[in-house]
Amino acid sequence: MPQKPKDEKVVVATNRKARHHYEILDTYEAGLSLLGPEVKSLRQARASLDGCFGREDSGQLYLFNFYIPPYSFATAQPPDPRRTRKLLLHRKEIAKIAGRLQTKGLTLVPLEIYFRRGWAKVALALARGRKGPDQRDQLKKKALGREAEKSFRGSYRG
Repeated sequence: MPQKPKDEKVVVATNRKARHHYEILDTYEAGLSLLGPEVKSLRQARASLDGCFGREDSGQLYLFNFYIPPYSFATAQPPDPRRTRKLLLHRKEIAKIAGRLQTKGLTLVPLEIYFRRGWAKVALALARGRKGPDQRDQLKKKALGREAEKSFRGSYRG
């Protein structure tokens, strides 16, 4: 039986709008405090990061509005799908992120949820929100880059 790579990452959910709506300044990896049925539901790739955000509360970081649907085969009472979930980080990392969150305009946004070595992880980004003109500028730059790449691709005759 072939061995799996040690650090294989199995992505469960991504926040596709995050990179459009926010300017990513810094990224972190954190563990998630989950209950059994939530892990089972996540393994079925059933989760949504829409409207999800992180916040510091009494020296801990929490993930708010993260939707994990109830696991259909659970026998016990299913937990609230949008309950607040604790983020698992080292104390120094929590202090660093909490200090930076005090800066006006910065927010903690989840980019993706994945499994690494069997543990549920979340990729977090310290981000600054983009306004309308900033978003349009970003889209223009991306379109110009695509056009330039397309024109270069056609001009080479090797």
